[in-house]
Amino acid sequence: QVQLVDSGGGLVQAGGSLRLSCAASRSIFSINAMGWYRQAPGNQRELVAFITNSGSTNYADSVKGRFTISRDNAKNTVYLQMNSLKPEDTAVYYCNAGAAYRSGSYYYRPGDYWGQGTQVTVSS
Repeated sequence: QVQLVDSGGGLVQAGGSLRLSCAASRSIFSINAMGWYRQAPGNQRELVAFITNSGSTNYADSVKGRFTISRDNAKNTVYLQMNSLKPEDTAVYYCNAGAAYRSGSYYYRPGDYWGQGTQVTVSS
């Protein structure tokens, strides 16, 4: 079992940056992969990025080249650096503890543990 606490959201103008943090209540070294999801009003929750415990990363096409996911095992924290933000990035962002697997490409399977979410609002 693990508790996840999301933070770092806020209001930013288009083109700006934010860094989200996901702090875990225990070591994340043994967690196969960690992911960031987002959900905008009226939309389904979508996977934004994930990182495996070996450091491999994967991004949704919509954020590729703008967002960077990283993990600090010593601090039990996963980060999402978001640059060049767009109004369409506005959503509640959630971290998740899950697992990654390969079937050709890397895929992410969400686990049962979620952060409480942090609101990101990008104004035009």
